[in-house]
Amino acid sequence: MLLRTNTFALLLLAASPASALPLPDTRPAECAVHAGTTVIHPWSDALPAHQRAAWLDARRLRWSAPADASSIVLLRAASPHLRLRPGNAPEGDAIRHALAPARVQQGETRFSHVTGATFELGAALPREAWRDTLVVVALDDEGRVLDATGVQNAGALDAVFAPEAKDAALGATVDAGATRFALWAPTATNVSLCLYGEGGAKPVAGAPEIDASLMGVDPASGVWTHTVPADLRGRRYAFLVDVLVPGVGLVRNRVTDPYALGLNADSQASVVLDLDDPTTKPDGWADDRRPDTVQGNTDLVVYELHVRDFSRDDATVPEAHRGTYLAFTHDDTAGMTHLRALAGAGLTDVHLLPTYDLATVPERDCARPELPAGEGPAGEGVQAAIGAVRERDCYNWGYDPWHFNAPEGSYSTAPDDAAARVREFRAMVQALHKAGLRVGLDVVYNHTMASGQDRQSVLDRVVPGYYHRLNAQGTVETSTCCANTATEATMMAKLMIDSAVIWARDYRIDSFRFDLMGHQPKAAMLDLQRAVDAATGRRIHLLGEGWNFGEVANGARFPQAAQGVLNGTGIATFSDRMRDAARGGRAGDRGEALHAQGWLSGLHHAPNAANAARPKAETEAELRRAEALIRVGLAGTLTEVQTFDADGVVKPLRDIRYGDGPAGYASQPGEVVNYTENHDNLTLFDSNALRLPLDTPRHERARVQVLGNALVLLAQGVAYLHAGQELMRSKSLDRNSYNSGDAFNAVDWTGERNAFGIGLPPAWDNEDSWPQMRPVLARARDLRPRAEDAAYVNAWTRALLRLRRDEPLLRLATSDAVQAALRFIPVDGEPGLVVAHLDGRALPAAHPAHGRELLYAINADPRARHAVTGSLGGGWRTHPTLDELADATIDASGRLSVHGRSVAVFVR
Repeated sequence: MLLRTNTFALLLLAASPASALPLPDTRPAECAVHAGTTVIHPWSDALPAHQRAAWLDARRLRWSAPADASSIVLLRAASPHLRLRPGNAPEGDAIRHALAPARVQQGETRFSHVTGATFELGAALPREAWRDTLVVVALDDEGRVLDATGVQNAGALDAVFAPEAKDAALGATVDAGATRFALWAPTATNVSLCLYGEGGAKPVAGAPEIDASLMGVDPASGVWTHTVPADLRGRRYAFLVDVLVPGVGLVRNRVTDPYALGLNADSQASVVLDLDDPTTKPDGWADDRRPDTVQGNTDLVVYELHVRDFSRDDATVPEAHRGTYLAFTHDDTAGMTHLRALAGAGLTDVHLLPTYDLATVPERDCARPELPAGEGPAGEGVQAAIGAVRERDCYNWGYDPWHFNAPEGSYSTAPDDAAARVREFRAMVQALHKAGLRVGLDVVYNHTMASGQDRQSVLDRVVPGYYHRLNAQGTVETSTCCANTATEATMMAKLMIDSAVIWARDYRIDSFRFDLMGHQPKAAMLDLQRAVDAATGRRIHLLGEGWNFGEVANGARFPQAAQGVLNGTGIATFSDRMRDAARGGRAGDRGEALHAQGWLSGLHHAPNAANAARPKAETEAELRRAEALIRVGLAGTLTEVQTFDADGVVKPLRDIRYGDGPAGYASQPGEVVNYTENHDNLTLFDSNALRLPLDTPRHERARVQVLGNALVLLAQGVAYLHAGQELMRSKSLDRNSYNSGDAFNAVDWTGERNAFGIGLPPAWDNEDSWPQMRPVLARARDLRPRAEDAAYVNAWTRALLRLRRDEPLLRLATSDAVQAALRFIPVDGEPGLVVAHLDGRALPAAHPAHGRELLYAINADPRARHAVTGSLGGGWRTHPTLDELADATIDASGRLSVHGRSVAVFVR
């Protein structure tokens, strides 16, 4: 009989009597159903679906078994028919394997989420056993069930199959006129290749052009392969995987290829591609050369940009190319003119928000909301209109991976043409390289959009329970937001590394930003670094979010790729120290916390209404602590560099506190990314809109914006800017615009338009803060940046970019160099002014900064401030890059005068 659900087709096959005619081959029809599932043998209702035990390797498992158990056994059955009812003997045909207590080995933290005793098989199971139903059972002295559970399989699969599979070529490859298909599925009982005819936009149920061929398996590796003696470039394919799914049964899953290089629209089928094929290359691809602007991490100045944001609202881009890869190929547009100007000033890398195949944007016929006209600046209509279509509109940040190795189709002019998607993506890379910009990708290997039997699940429908990180019950962890992947598993790490190699080698990507990198093992990231460098013959620069949280926090399962753990690796992590001190509050603030002020936003010197009644002594002390963290950030957040703390005592940065941890955590400046704004959370302008006093004039807000950008560009480490940060970009106070549509994510490269005050931000992530946001947005007429405000900030940002490019003292590569050259000068009176001296005379003669001297001052106080630098001597002058913008003087005696809310840089 045929059963259907909302998410996938479900075929239930009834057993045929022995005398009946053979069943017809249903595989072509099953190949035609996207994400379809056929239940071959349903899960027994008396068989536990949870997995409270975990294999540690091929013979040992851990389980918290009942203390009064007489024996612990492993039952193995060919189908999920067993009935294990407490108080009864096990029912159903099964092979019984005795388990004996085993000694715990030191350092086994990977499966520390499963507690209990360790048990061991007397002999290793045959390889085919890993396809079967395996249940660990505690029995009493009469053989009755006390408890039973499934066993998490990743440890065993890594021990048994991964050693042979980790170097296997997976996916579809074309060579010498033949096409080879390979899929790692060690627990599958059968795998078939679905091959679709050359016509049609997508597979059609019952269509005669669908061919289903059984694949063969290598029992040592668990890799299934099938070779067709023909060049199948451009053909669509999928797999049918017969595999046991806990709680569902023995099923036949129709899945796309986890290693797919190409896809049709909306990821209905994989497409055979050869990335050396001329159809995948834009004109001139062979001559593409990346800019030679970065030698080490500290040379990086990164600009974070969303593909659709770049051109969607740019009327100078041909309409058909707005919001697509090809928008970057038009030299004379407002967007490309702006990017070239930034590159000319010193910007090195454009980092694109996720561009792999996304799960949340329809690639054909996405919805476009009808926005109400005449809506007030604090109205609810715009966000309501977007909310009505947000799950099927054209916008998403893209942190929802479906297929890691294929370009997203919604950014292509031909989403159903897999080769065109590749060609257009490469054309974008080529155009950015031509503009003097290297290209980085924001990659998300820490989770997938879905797991289990969901229609957008791929990995878990091929090898159930392996690719995702599980909790103590055997369900998938979701601390990242979605289905956490287990990059500690050999084959998930292989997928991540192989994917990064494809992007670096075949798409000429120059750097990567890893989303929630702290959820990945340090060892896997080091393997990835070696692999991408070897594949390209050059250094590929890696940086990522090294946040320490969730089920892996504090090394619970493995040493993480997190802040303070990557020292000495050259892999950089984002630092929240200076970010939080500058902006005020913390990431993700809501409600009244949105009024918490920071070093930039008026703490102590310009209290807002929420802070006006606080004692001055209290706010001054808080400002001193924030200023100490500003110095930490400017000094590269380095463990060994010393400066004075809030109390005036000189100490290593590791001894200055940030919350309950050290402020300084990095061993080298290239291991830290400095930023005051990125795609997450409020933009810097929006944060200041909520935290500065409401009556702060627009030109003063522009000055504060410059200070925020100056902190990033004067700090030791990697500099990171968000697209539009130099134009006072606003998202109308939206703190999480990942699914907020085009309107809230708009950016205008001319600076003429600004999204501040298009209405209240979307209710689904901001409504609890509307009471704090509404009065601010209501003042949009007075607060919204004007074109001259954006131009002022843009001019300053470009000048600071040129300064950083031209001054190696701002890009010191080692902790020793920073310690030798950088000194912060104490300032009398209240905090709010930071003065630093960079002395290249202290560096070795061969150092590119030897002999250079810089003095910079950053004044967050609205008032003009003074400092005495007499001990440094005279001879200082304003740095030439800032001559036309300077707001400060220094006299022959060393007396420094700095305008309120301004930055000054002097050279000698």
